[in-house]
Amino acid sequence: MNDIAFSVRGASKTFGGVQALEDVSIDVRRREVIGLIGENGAGKSTLLKILSGIHQPDFGTVLLHGEPVKFRSVAHAMRMGVAMVFQEQSLLPNISVAENIYLGNEGTAVKHGFYRWPLLRRRAAEKLDAIGSQVSPRTRTEQLSFAKRQMVEVAKALATGESSHHEPVILLDEPTSVLEAAEIKRLFDVIRELKKRASVVFVSHRMEEVLTICDRAYVMRDGRCVAECDPASVDVNELYRLMVGRDLTDGYFAEDQQIPHTGEVRLQVSQLTGPGFADISFDLHAGEVLAVVGVQDSGRETLARALVGAASVTSGSVTLDGRVVRFRSPADAVRAGFGYIPGERKTDGALMGLTVEENLTLAHPEQVMRGPVLSRSLEQQKVADWVDKLKIKTPSGSTPLGSLSGGNQQKVVLAKWLVDPGLKVLILDTPTRGLDVGAKADVYALVRQLARAGIAVLLLADSLEEGIAMSHRIVTMRDGRISAEFECAPGARPERTAVLERMV
Repeated sequence: MNDIAFSVRGASKTFGGVQALEDVSIDVRRREVIGLIGENGAGKSTLLKILSGIHQPDFGTVLLHGEPVKFRSVAHAMRMGVAMVFQEQSLLPNISVAENIYLGNEGTAVKHGFYRWPLLRRRAAEKLDAIGSQVSPRTRTEQLSFAKRQMVEVAKALATGESSHHEPVILLDEPTSVLEAAEIKRLFDVIRELKKRASVVFVSHRMEEVLTICDRAYVMRDGRCVAECDPASVDVNELYRLMVGRDLTDGYFAEDQQIPHTGEVRLQVSQLTGPGFADISFDLHAGEVLAVVGVQDSGRETLARALVGAASVTSGSVTLDGRVVRFRSPADAVRAGFGYIPGERKTDGALMGLTVEENLTLAHPEQVMRGPVLSRSLEQQKVADWVDKLKIKTPSGSTPLGSLSGGNQQKVVLAKWLVDPGLKVLILDTPTRGLDVGAKADVYALVRQLARAGIAVLLLADSLEEGIAMSHRIVTMRDGRISAEFECAPGARPERTAVLERMV
């Protein structure tokens, strides 16, 4: 027992009649990295929130260094040496990086109520240097990309250990979800160094990462721990079977559902230029999935936003069904038949405090109105239909969206556009980011269905493998420009290395 830093014994938690955790027990040993893996909704996030002081278990006990503990808040947990890197990110955008890293944990960097700025920035710089980040402690956090903010979150967690008498416990909730390969490698190096003086709980939907970085792994399903694994003796197929209760098959990308597109050109982009991208030209046909891949800052995210009127365009043209269109705002694009799922669904693509019903009908309220009046019965029926079609797991349509798992949230965000019978073009910015393999497979199947229905899909793929497997064609972007195009017919898809060479 002296070797165990953090434990949970028999933890159970219920939300509104939904059993999120049931009799879960885990041990985290000193200077060990353990993995938590499972589908969205398996209970991983609920367990982390109990470990970090956000929630209290209904039943069960949490022990820190062998002593029972009841965290009153996240701040209390941090003072005890337990810190969490949140998947949704917890940084305040309008203050500096240094202030965020030590917020609530300033110690001697505050004197008589005032910051001692040189000390604060020096200490923050040390934490950033430890993880190989080039971010300046003086930078306002809102000026950073999502990936850079994620590294600041890790630095903030590292700073927690300074306030505790014990070696820290760091909880990493999907820390790699938006990081590039080089950044992930650097983060893994940091975790290995961190393990020399801390315990780490690592949650990821990418099974290969768990096998690479963890000493042990717990598999969760339906709120329970169903297995404890040694990563050295299991493989991806075995983990998948434990997670979802079935074998991983070749149908993961639903490639057998892809059919050649036969539609006319739906969207034509000609020499489109704006801040972050230049001279972009491509055609997108009805029923076609066109994947766009590129490294961070390649310009593809800004291009997607520009196509729906959410980013500026300085020259070039966009033609929809043979007619030139100019969108002054996303509302114009929606009226023209566009749908758009942004990369950060929790902040840009949905309103987590509203219900499933409200989110699902938000973009097209006219679909649930009788005359000028919203029809509650029509709304409830429409939502019930889509909940059934997409197999959305929710207690009811009146459930707050924020209480659903990530995969089910993403299905609601998709359904928001599908309620419109006039949908013509759907732009998906990394729609599977942060989803487990089961939820990803559901999204892939849905994308195939949409293409077969004649909708033109522009997919900003979450991974190179996803882009190649899911598309009819793939284009690569580099430094704001299209650098190559590849056909992706089944059985004749391009090699990863050939595509990668044109991305970097």
